[in-house]
Amino acid sequence: MSTTDLSALSGLELMRWIQTARQTDTAPPSIGRLLGMRFDEVEHGRMVISLDTRPDFANPLGTVHGGIGATLLDSVMGCAVHTTLPAGVGYTTLELKVNYIRAARTGGQTLTAEGNVIHVGRSTATAEGRVLDENGKLIAHATTTCLILRPSDD
Repeated sequence: MSTTDLSALSGLELMRWIQTARQTDTAPPSIGRLLGMRFDEVEHGRMVISLDTRPDFANPLGTVHGGIGATLLDSVMGCAVHTTLPAGVGYTTLELKVNYIRAARTGGQTLTAEGNVIHVGRSTATAEGRVLDENGKLIAHATTTCLILRPSDD
């Protein structure tokens, strides 16, 4: 599918296309591909994304760097917002607030993030997210505010 074709998809359709492309290893370059993110569930207003930790994710203390958790949360919440948007409408993160609860190990631990939309308006949207380890323990939780990017009325 070409870039032109992708721009005609609604946010939900685009997230589902990416989900399929990741499963078939045909997804375009992205932070998600770089980190090994999997789109486990894609619904209107809700996303579940997981990844497996690896030694490259380590901070100086040897646990998963907080930036990995923040990126996972930013992705899952932003993608949840995107699922609610029509074709041609995008978003960008205005604010990201992350609370870290416990460290994650770097040795192949599966981290699963769920993002849920709280509100979508004309110009902003809000969402919340949580990251759990493979034992269901809370690693981090967050909220976001996104700016809705609508085409100009020129």
